[in-house]
Amino acid sequence: MKFEDRTTALPADVLMRVDKPARYIGGEPGSVMKDEKDVKVRFVMCFPDVYEIGMSHIGMQILYGMFNSYEDIWCERLFSPWSDLDKIMRDENIPLFSLESGKPVKDADFLGFTLQYEMCYTNILQILDLSKIPFYSKDRTEADPIVIGGGPCVYNPEPIADFFDMFYIGEGEVRYRELMDLYEEHKEKGLSREDFLRAASHVPGIYVPSLYDVSYDKNGRFTGMTPKYEDVPARVEKQLVKDMNEAFYQTNPVVPFIRATQDRAVIEVQRGCIRGCRFCQAGQIYKPVRERSAENLLKQAQTILKNTGYEELSLSSLSTSDHRELKVLLETLIGYCNENKVNISLPSLRIDAFSLDVMDKVQDVKKSSLTFAPEAGSQRMRNVINKGLTIDDILNGSRLAFKGGWNKVKLYFMLGLPFEREEDAVAIADLCNEVAKVYFDTVPKEERHGSVQITASSSFFVPKPFTAFQWARMNTPDEFIAKAKITKQAVRNELNQKRISYHYHDCGTTIIEGIFARGDRKLSASIEYAYNHGAVFDAWTESFSYEGWMTAFKETSVDYEDYIYRVRDDDEAFPWDFIDCGVRKEYLLNEWKRAAEASVTPNCREKCAGCGCAVYGCGVCTEKRS
Repeated sequence: MKFEDRTTALPADVLMRVDKPARYIGGEPGSVMKDEKDVKVRFVMCFPDVYEIGMSHIGMQILYGMFNSYEDIWCERLFSPWSDLDKIMRDENIPLFSLESGKPVKDADFLGFTLQYEMCYTNILQILDLSKIPFYSKDRTEADPIVIGGGPCVYNPEPIADFFDMFYIGEGEVRYRELMDLYEEHKEKGLSREDFLRAASHVPGIYVPSLYDVSYDKNGRFTGMTPKYEDVPARVEKQLVKDMNEAFYQTNPVVPFIRATQDRAVIEVQRGCIRGCRFCQAGQIYKPVRERSAENLLKQAQTILKNTGYEELSLSSLSTSDHRELKVLLETLIGYCNENKVNISLPSLRIDAFSLDVMDKVQDVKKSSLTFAPEAGSQRMRNVINKGLTIDDILNGSRLAFKGGWNKVKLYFMLGLPFEREEDAVAIADLCNEVAKVYFDTVPKEERHGSVQITASSSFFVPKPFTAFQWARMNTPDEFIAKAKITKQAVRNELNQKRISYHYHDCGTTIIEGIFARGDRKLSASIEYAYNHGAVFDAWTESFSYEGWMTAFKETSVDYEDYIYRVRDDDEAFPWDFIDCGVRKEYLLNEWKRAAEASVTPNCREKCAGCGCAVYGCGVCTEKRS
């Protein structure tokens, strides 16, 4: 199919009435058009948020490219319509459409959601509603697409399980081809939707919620989940790319017509993280660390820059500093990028002499701000969370930065962490003050270009599945705010208070995020109620209503407090226990005990902690340790 032949889903008069109409027209450089006569599977991939955010997601770009590399599959994109278009579509009965063909989503074979953030759950229902697809899997017929979800949120899919036909647990490059082949086979034979779902449950990594019974005790508390049939697996294993150099990578991504949130080319240097931060879900579910070679990354960088024309390149990972060939890569990459007038962005760097030297060479911007993430103000709390960062690391990094010409520092913290004390909230202010003192002690008065500015912010802790803190309780809103006020007052008491600004995030969304992160299938009724009463785009402050969610839980008889305001028993069953992500529950429990003692666990390259991921036989687990 040529671009000129594609169906125009929205007439010009509608596009003229909405904000940013380029969100809805498709046809961008890198987008893929196919002749439907040659296609056996039409897969609509949805990021349930606005276009600019979804187009910034590297995972969606990778899967879009991979699917479209297959001749028999056409992968199209879909994003949540903003409220202006949402209203028009309802008023004028316009069915939701995919960007590439402009055809109704309902006519696709698959509707796939990438689930990055719990606060997008009502947007799932918005997509289904506008597509005229029944909310619940049990109500769908042969005329409806298979609804599948993937991404970090599926490591506890239970709150939204009733809305999905299946989930893919793990990295999509591994099993999607097998799943699509199975679907094509069933489609050619004319077999039923139920037949396909039953067969799909045999594909490693595929979880079909309708094939499991969930049990609760007399108090309504989750106690377990069992397969309805003998051939359905009791545990679903995470799927993992073992060799990143062999994995598909999208070097010709779609380039938006309008500025995306992350408006740059991206190469993924590695997956996973060697650091064992006890609050961090990503650090556990993406284990073990697997690197792409410097040679492979350089080729990808050069190709993606030529194909897109971007003027900035980002080296993406959870902890880019830990890549063993980073220095080799950057030595070559800096020359190439300077020659082609491309700026290099290096997120997730540890602030040390090497990193600052690199940033000095690659940043084509004023030295305005550096970012540290101590996460906690006191050394005891940093040990509790296993951050692996000492006060000397922070102050030495600040000293090097100030000597290098930076005079603005951003510091990120969390409040409400397990085993936190009042003095830990005060310690955030003390640490900010110490960083400011380093500036005055380091930079002579005659060399200062303006004064030092410390910007500190704190988010509130959410205990996530597959972390050492999955047994922890959350703070109540009053407790969160009280701790933030202690920190704010402590900042005002510091000698350098005028150099320090402090703010904290909204705790209402944190509470709802925690409920969805830890909840079970009873929450589907609450999500449906909230959506039917106006909840959508909950990740956006202007759209979020905490009171609306409290009403939803009350009206659907869900005891949300039981999900978040209690410490879990050591042997308690979790709704996500059926997932095997490689990291053993016994290991996480041991880390929970070590956190109570503020004991530090070495990172994966220093010493194997026996988390269980060595069974994959790849990545850092196979490296020789000195």
